[in-house]
Amino acid sequence: MLRAVKPKNARSKRVLEAREPKEVEDERTVVFVQGTKTGEVVDEAMKELMALKRPHAISFSKKNSVHPFEDASSLEFWAQKNDASMFVIGQSTKKRPAGIIVARTFDSRVLDMCELGIDKFVSMSEFKTPKSTPGHKPMLHFASDLFDTHPRYIQLKSLLIAFFNGEVIESICLPGLEHVISVSIAPLKNLQTTSVPLGGTQQDDPKNLPKVHLRTYTVKLLPSGTRVPRVELLEMGPFIDLSLRRHQEADTEMWKAAIKRPKLKKKDIERGLGKKKKNLEVDEMGDLRGRIHIAKQDLGKLQTRKMKGLKVLPSKHGDTDESESEDEEASPQKRRKGD
Repeated sequence: MLRAVKPKNARSKRVLEAREPKEVEDERTVVFVQGTKTGEVVDEAMKELMALKRPHAISFSKKNSVHPFEDASSLEFWAQKNDASMFVIGQSTKKRPAGIIVARTFDSRVLDMCELGIDKFVSMSEFKTPKSTPGHKPMLHFASDLFDTHPRYIQLKSLLIAFFNGEVIESICLPGLEHVISVSIAPLKNLQTTSVPLGGTQQDDPKNLPKVHLRTYTVKLLPSGTRVPRVELLEMGPFIDLSLRRHQEADTEMWKAAIKRPKLKKKDIERGLGKKKKNLEVDEMGDLRGRIHIAKQDLGKLQTRKMKGLKVLPSKHGDTDESESEDEEASPQKRRKGD
C-alpha cells in the first residue's frame, strides 16, 4: 500500500483534488515502457500506438527491467508519479517473442493485465493515404460475438476501450470523425463451434484461441446529393495481428471499488447528472421540476361558498315544464335583439 500524501500548500491540494474520483473521468494517460529487450517490431508497434494515443501518452526513453506478472511495484510507483492509469510494456524474449503487456491501474494499484503477441505488423508509412489529426477521438468497432461472451475477449475489449476512448463529449460534428479502429477475430479453425461452445481447459489454452486483427482506417466524406454524406474508409494503419498470451484478472473487491460511482452533490443532481429520480425532470432552461400525485378526491362533498345567486328558488305553480323554462330563457334574448 502506498502512503497517503497530505497536501503541504494550496497548489498541491488542488492537484490531489483533481486526481480524486469524478462522475465524468478525464482521458486516461498511458505510459509506454520498453523492457530490457524489445526488438524492431515491438518498437515500431509501440510508436504507432503512441501516435494514436497522443497527446495523452508518455514514453520512457530508457529501457527498464520490469516484469509486471512477477512484481508490479514499479508500475504502481510510476502510476502515482505520472498520474497514469494505463501502461504498455514492450518485451521480447526467447520464450515469448514480440510481446506487449497492456496493464490498467486503479488508485495507483494494478487492476488487471493482458499480454499480447505481435504476429504481424504493417506500419502507417506503408499506406500512402491521409492520416488523422492527433488527439481526435476515434470510433471503435468490435466485429465478433466473442467480445461479449468469452471472458478473455471481454477483458481485451474492456482494455482496448479504456486505451482508445478519449474525452467524454456530448456532441460532435461529422468532420470531427476522422478515423475508425476496427477490432475483429479470426475464424475459428481448430475449435468445434457448432456443437461445443468456446470454453474449457483445452479451448482456453492461448495457443488455441483465435487471433485478434486490429485495423485503422480514415473516414472520407463524399457528396451524396442528400444531407447525409457518403462515407468511404481508407487504409491508414497500423495493421496489427495479435495473439492472446498470459493475463491477470481483476480482484473482485477492487473491481467493485473501481466501477463504483461517487456520490453526487446537490447542485449536480439539479443539473440532471446521475441516476434519474422518480417524478423529477430538468426542463430546457435547466430548472428542476417535480410532479406531486394526490389521491382521487370526491368533489361532490366539496364545501363551497354559499351564494344567493346559485340558490334554486321553487316556483309558485310547482315544477315547470322544460319548454316553459326554455321560453323564459329565450325571451330575454329576443328582447335584447328587439331593443
